Amino acid sequence: MTDTQRWDMISCARDTGLQTPNIDKLAANGIRFNKAYTTQAVCQPARAGIFTGMYPNACGSWTNVVGLGDDIHTIGERLQDKGVHTAFIGKWHLDGGDYFGLGKSPKGWDAHYWFDMRNYLHEMSDEDRMLSRDPKNMETHDFSEDFTFAHKCTDRAIDFLENHGEEDFFLTLSYDEPHLPCICPREYYEKYEDYTFPKSENLKDDLTNKPDFQKYWAGERLYLDKDKLQLEDKYFFGCNEFVDYEIGRVLDKIEELVPDAIVMYTSDHGTMMYSHSLTLKGPSGYDEINRIPFIIKGKDVPQNIVDNAPVSHIDIAPTIFDLFNLKIPSVFAGNSLLPQIEGNVKQVNEQVFFEFGRFERDHDCFGGLQIMRAAFDGRYKLVINLLSTDELYDTLTDPGEMNNLILDEETKAIRNKLHQAILNNMDEHRDLFRGYYWDRRPWNENAAEPQWYDGLTRQREDEEYEERQYAFFSGLPMETAIREIHVRSFFS
Repeated sequence: MTDTQRWDMISCARDTGLQTPNIDKLAANGIRFNKAYTTQAVCQPARAGIFTGMYPNACGSWTNVVGLGDDIHTIGERLQDKGVHTAFIGKWHLDGGDYFGLGKSPKGWDAHYWFDMRNYLHEMSDEDRMLSRDPKNMETHDFSEDFTFAHKCTDRAIDFLENHGEEDFFLTLSYDEPHLPCICPREYYEKYEDYTFPKSENLKDDLTNKPDFQKYWAGERLYLDKDKLQLEDKYFFGCNEFVDYEIGRVLDKIEELVPDAIVMYTSDHGTMMYSHSLTLKGPSGYDEINRIPFIIKGKDVPQNIVDNAPVSHIDIAPTIFDLFNLKIPSVFAGNSLLPQIEGNVKQVNEQVFFEFGRFERDHDCFGGLQIMRAAFDGRYKLVINLLSTDELYDTLTDPGEMNNLILDEETKAIRNKLHQAILNNMDEHRDLFRGYYWDRRPWNENAAEPQWYDGLTRQREDEEYEERQYAFFSGLPMETAIREIHVRSFFS
């Protein structure tokens, strides 16, 4: 996986002039899911969805710099306990540390191969650390491949394949690239000296009838002359091609040593690049940050297929367990994609869901708390912004998501169906922020009266790692995870 690589930054998905030949080859030999979505467009929550199989809000990682609890078990730990050799190389971002991580292998992964960004920095002199954090230093220093985080991660992945390729294994290679600081050899960024990324019409979105916080997020960018604006960043786009090269090194080794291996490729989230006058990522449901590249290739996987059914990062964990012929843990919130891959069903998801809570615990430069829940059915996208205006888009007739249909009478039934799907999903997966206020939106004339107490308790089931939780009033193991309870008054 990569970091901050939009769905349309791979050339097989959209012809933008960017070059990603190795990822394109992977897609030609497998299935490219054209409508794949992250669970939250922030580094740690996105990874939480992938590596715990739970939505960020449900596993506690709904913002950066909040570590997973001891009662949350990653797919590495679960697979290792089933006899699979698991290794993680690269950016982890789930330990509660800062951007670089804590430099220590968590439970469930081979410590010999562990190499996060703090480990990378520890190998450097103070001077090289500082050089590695500013892309402008590439103008005065010729950084070799060996200097980069990506190359060092690739070397370790190749070593793992050479030494453990004959075992049952699950190897994750998590690049930081092309995320800032975009360090790469000169030959890659110089190719993009005069390159501009093609502009979309939604750069001119004036944010009329959009959530108010999007206007604050845009700031002065809302008033820029978008005709004169050029989407130029030779370092970012050069690093995008460089990480493709590094991925190619691994794919070549897989082809040589374990040609039947299942290979999955994705990125954690995208970046706005001035669409809707917004930059980076944050509390929005727009495709620029939530839609991600996702490819699966391997033995018995159909080749050169573009699948337009909606899929999600939340489906990765159950798919992996299904591929290993293991029982899918009940705490996993997604669906295995195997029936869809094998052609037994057209799609396993009627909708996919994604969210936003807060960018980071330590940062107040990304808007603070903006709670969002969204659903996408392959065409229509409903975004509920708890503290602001809600949004509905028809991505078929309005792919730039310019026209907010939240009050449109013609799409009212579709809006209401997606709304109910969000409410049901929040209940089913014990969303930390669920409550009556999600139902009582200004446009929902059929909202139920506020209900303080619904008489239900929803307990997590993780049969392999937890004994049955005890019912409060009996002290006996619960019989069903979702059940009615009656609160007794302690005061007359």
